[in-house]
Amino acid sequence: MRYILFLLILLLTLSCKNNKTSESEMPEDASEIEIDNTNVEEPADGLEAISTKDFTTFKILDSKILTKAEIWDGINSQMEDFGEDDYNRLKASIIEQDIPTLQQSIADGQFSYEDLVKFYLFRIRKYDRENPLSLNSIIAINPNVIKRARELDKEGLNSKAKHPIFGMPVLLKDNINTVDMPTTAGALALKDNTTQDAFIVKQLKSKGALILGKTNLSEWAYFFCGDCPSGYSAIGGQTLNPYGRRIFDTGGSSSGSGVAAAVNFAAATIGSETAGSILSPASQNSVVGLKPTVGLISRSGIVPISSTLDTAGPITRNVTDNAIVLDAIFGEDTNDAKAFMVIWDSGFYTKDLKNASVEGKRFGAPKRLLEDSLYVNALNVLKMQGAEIVEIEEEALELPNFLNLLNLDMRKDLPDYMDNYANKDLNLRTVSDVMEFNRQDSSLAMPYGQKLFQGIVNDSGDATFLERIKDTLKTNGKLYFDRPMAVHKLDGFLSINNYHAAFAAVAEYPALTVPMGYTIEGEPKGLTFIGGRLQEKLLLEWAFVYEQASKARKVPIGYQ
Repeated sequence: MRYILFLLILLLTLSCKNNKTSESEMPEDASEIEIDNTNVEEPADGLEAISTKDFTTFKILDSKILTKAEIWDGINSQMEDFGEDDYNRLKASIIEQDIPTLQQSIADGQFSYEDLVKFYLFRIRKYDRENPLSLNSIIAINPNVIKRARELDKEGLNSKAKHPIFGMPVLLKDNINTVDMPTTAGALALKDNTTQDAFIVKQLKSKGALILGKTNLSEWAYFFCGDCPSGYSAIGGQTLNPYGRRIFDTGGSSSGSGVAAAVNFAAATIGSETAGSILSPASQNSVVGLKPTVGLISRSGIVPISSTLDTAGPITRNVTDNAIVLDAIFGEDTNDAKAFMVIWDSGFYTKDLKNASVEGKRFGAPKRLLEDSLYVNALNVLKMQGAEIVEIEEEALELPNFLNLLNLDMRKDLPDYMDNYANKDLNLRTVSDVMEFNRQDSSLAMPYGQKLFQGIVNDSGDATFLERIKDTLKTNGKLYFDRPMAVHKLDGFLSINNYHAAFAAVAEYPALTVPMGYTIEGEPKGLTFIGGRLQEKLLLEWAFVYEQASKARKVPIGYQ
């Protein structure tokens, strides 16, 4: 059997005919790798086989810096009163349950917030590292989370106006600052980057969310090495896809967040995206991922690639939870130049979600995607719910100098992060500083090299060139969607996975992917809804209708 890992081309000459390419943080050379599947274990209970054969492209699987013992040092002693019997007792009440159901179970006295935290911690420790099913999706555990959960159990008894995120354990991509754990972006250079909370972490905590830990990622959000697989970082090692360990790509760069959501390691996770970094791992791991309108969610205190395109966003197992997390983290940050004032109150994104409809809505479907049977099936599901599907030809537009945009933004945005949000004791400021640090121990810090960082240093573009690039890219990105929307009177645009992530990125438009099924080989795919500026609520409603009608998501085998 053949399995194909797509390490897709950087968006250097992206056009409508090759915009199936992945996010901007992808290697330059597309490769097709045939995997010998002779080394496959037969499972004991009739489940599908799980391959144990390494990708030939993986230079490193387990982290050379971080061990399981180090992750759990200081936590194990707090878990002594929670064992296998407790885990099995709570399993059916927690696995695959949405946040409202978890809250209702807690209100009914079935378990507490502390129990919920310990369940997820037990599950992470059981599956994530140094075992036959390990995924390497978690980089750090918050040493204070159990104590905080106990406090919330007491507070919850006296709180009648709790946000739905109250008491829910959330995992953060490890490029998001939090005072509880270092923020490394997966890089050895930032191993000791202890910080204050990012704005969105303050938002989560203000509503009672519990920060459970940090997830692995493609190092420096996949804008670093250029020749490495998705999901690799020097700190966290190689993240693996639970639907096909060492077979299917995890997607990047929010790899750990996508994987952790897929296998029920938390109530929800947070990722970040420049051009596909949420949509890619969400679709590859059969979960729901939302890339919001740029500026809706703060980027302050998040290790950057591009202040033009970057945004954080929720990754969850279902649309309801995605709306809840978005509702918890949106808000104007006066320190973020892209931020804007929003006029709606908390609860806006979750209100009336269950009453959503696609009756009479017109969705554009690119004709070339109709070769994908899963996509065609998804369109038929929407038709059965009353939607109209309009087959369209895509606009013949390109995204020139996309890589230069990332280079020039990163060159100025990283020093800004280091000056204002990083640990002051780090003797690093620029991309060149990090490159020099990495050369001191290249086998540990950069086993796949640092080609994209070298490209940043070598780029000769100036501030004037950068502004011209921004203007052209945004114009082309908006036209790509706006023109067919106007001509065909469309409500939304339907894509697959992150195929149109780059156009949505430069347009600064929101996009949401929801599971739409699995290939014959078992690889997940997502149906992706793209809308206009600030249409997140509509995307959530459309995706909710599709999700409820399709019921496409399945828990990965071996992790039920």
